[in-house]
Amino acid sequence: MRITLITIFFLIFGSTFVKAQRFGYIDTDFILNKMPEYKKAQDEIGQLSAAWEKEIQEMSKKIEAMYSTLQAEQVLLTDEMRKERTAQIQKKEAELKEYQKKVFGFGGLFFLKKQELIKPIQDKVWDAVDKAAKQNNLAIVFDKAGELVMIYTDPRYDYTDFVLDELGLGDPNDKIKN
Repeated sequence: MRITLITIFFLIFGSTFVKAQRFGYIDTDFILNKMPEYKKAQDEIGQLSAAWEKEIQEMSKKIEAMYSTLQAEQVLLTDEMRKERTAQIQKKEAELKEYQKKVFGFGGLFFLKKQELIKPIQDKVWDAVDKAAKQNNLAIVFDKAGELVMIYTDPRYDYTDFVLDELGLGDPNDKIKN
């Protein structure tokens, strides 16, 4: 009787154990680097960043020049003039720090511009991942490019090509078999 109950139990619930959750992984770095719009956005972000960095370097050089001038003329200046110039230098240094924070700080111009350019591309990739996961009945999809450490990955669980196909970036000569 007991054996019969155990057998019936495994026949009824065994199919759910056999049909365990399926999982796969993708490489978002690889996917994003295949997208021309991502490369264009990265180039634009790089150009803006370089321009802002150049501007900050110029401001820093001006402050250094003011400090050098102060050092050279220090003997000729009165205490009041020295304090005034020191205050000017400190004010410029504070402005520089504020500008750096405004541009490169959290929520700064760089962050906002990057978010503006990259977010639509990432949304497109996430939608493609969602479609590929649903088409392949995946319960969990890992990102190989993220901080999750994957010591070994079996290529048959790599769904990067499915996502690329969903985005229209797949290789037409590549036939995926899983």
